[in-house]
Amino acid sequence: MRGRSPSGRSSESRLLFAYGTLMRGLPLHHLIEGRAAFVAAGSIGGRLVDLGGYPGALPGEGGTIRGEVYRLPSTALLTAVDLAEGAAFPRRLTPVRLDDGRQVQAWTYWFGGSLNGAVPIPHGDYRRHVTTRETD
Repeated sequence: MRGRSPSGRSSESRLLFAYGTLMRGLPLHHLIEGRAAFVAAGSIGGRLVDLGGYPGALPGEGGTIRGEVYRLPSTALLTAVDLAEGAAFPRRLTPVRLDDGRQVQAWTYWFGGSLNGAVPIPHGDYRRHVTTRETD
């Protein structure tokens, strides 16, 4: 997916859409904290599931996934995040609707592994899901 788009423009982006543990206040945020600039909150189309300690985004219609968009200083940081996410989470450029109404293209990690034991997060907001789960 990297490289040039059919229009001839580069499809590389330094924007990252984080919907899970990379978000502020969550366990993997330290990987980008102080190195990536928060741009805005936003959402993508798809479904979200709890995989036990972290979420997975699944492409598809009929749902919305909430998250945060970050501007990365280099593709090297994106490569480092790729390693942390692992092979079950390939990234793809995805349209993101920012809360102010703008639309951008950002890298998003989509889950491609087994859904055995996955718990749906119908409202699509992992932070809300984790907070609710901790108070139960």
